[in-house]
Amino acid sequence: MDRIVKRATPYYFHIVNEAIKRDIPTELALLPIVESAYDPFAYSHGRAAGAWQFIPSTGKYFGLTQNWWYDGRRDIISSTDAAYKYLSQLNKRFDGDWLLALAAYNAGGGTVSLAIKKNKRQNLPTDFWSLKLPKETMAYVPKLLAIAELVKNAEKYNVALKPMPNQPYFSQIDTQSQIDIAQAATMAGITTKELYLLNPGFNRWATAPEGPHRLLVPVANKAQFNKALSELPADKRVQWTRYTIKSGDSLSTIAQAFETSVELIRKTNNIANNNIRAGKTLLVPTASQLSSEYVLSQHQRHIQKQKNISRTTDRKDTYHTVKSGDSFWSIAKTHNVGVRQLASWNSMAPGDSLAIGKRLVIWSKPQQSVISSADRQIIRKVGYKVRSGDSLARIAGKFNVRIDDILQWNKISKRNYLQPGQRLTLYVDVTRSN
Repeated sequence: MDRIVKRATPYYFHIVNEAIKRDIPTELALLPIVESAYDPFAYSHGRAAGAWQFIPSTGKYFGLTQNWWYDGRRDIISSTDAAYKYLSQLNKRFDGDWLLALAAYNAGGGTVSLAIKKNKRQNLPTDFWSLKLPKETMAYVPKLLAIAELVKNAEKYNVALKPMPNQPYFSQIDTQSQIDIAQAATMAGITTKELYLLNPGFNRWATAPEGPHRLLVPVANKAQFNKALSELPADKRVQWTRYTIKSGDSLSTIAQAFETSVELIRKTNNIANNNIRAGKTLLVPTASQLSSEYVLSQHQRHIQKQKNISRTTDRKDTYHTVKSGDSFWSIAKTHNVGVRQLASWNSMAPGDSLAIGKRLVIWSKPQQSVISSADRQIIRKVGYKVRSGDSLARIAGKFNVRIDDILQWNKISKRNYLQPGQRLTLYVDVTRSN
């Protein structure tokens, strides 16, 4: 719990205060403990990101921008606003019942509504405790209630919680334009790590060129940062390099080399399409420091993850370059690893799209080679019609496949109930199926 309190300290005052402003239960400020252990960089196998764990579609619905430079699902200000709007909508939908709203935040409003309708047809109560909901949801709501009780009565349960200051931790600064993260950290008198932790929405070495032009800095460093910002012209907030185009270059390879986006290079150089000519020069934004200085950028977090795996396992790393037609499932099968594991190694989720040419790291067990064509399993695509009494576990056992693979192949969630008559697509090793 101490670790969670330490993580939450920079954000908790703001999140509680926003609940008070909206006249909603302040216990909701504890929900990120259940969702992500208050980790703003959390990313689940279901593609949920940030302290509040928004999936891409829900985040987009609530106005959370997601692009190469920035992910609003990790932004403390934006994601908290979106989460409270979502919870308030769900509370209204379920007639002011916060337990049902919380259940819907986890399982989806449709799942909860169907459970209510089912109970009504059977003349059963429709409160949270009387509904038949997914196991995860039935544990999710009590978990929040238990945490709230523990925080409220820590002494009663003989738990020593570290106190958090009842005052703002950060101030919001309007930078008005893109700014280099390392440069901004120096201006504020803090480390780049501290600045990223307050601004986890920024993926790269600089804030997003199209905004938000909002940077959070510790209250104690606000005056220093504002003074430095006022003395720094807008055109000096990001370093620029003149690059001479070489034969074979493309906008994408240049953007990758300078850790910037094709869109920004186009906009800066007034390029309407992808056509560039060798010998011409481009103005390209570049980081002011070495890549390693941007310790919590998306790229550096991935590098650190690989170091951690290398340090804590006896596996050896190999690489796979994505080709046309590749999927997480096909690559995982070829290398005899799990789909979810493969995605996790690459700081991705199984539902993320794979770009052709992307290099994926694969951590193989010692003396374990890639399965040869001769030894490969005989895989066949099988259509299966769900029968009464079927479950994911039962179907997985029958065909000797993984539950996660069934979910991936059919783009369904564990939260969805299987219905008799529903058709599933399975990829079965016919030499091993029961």
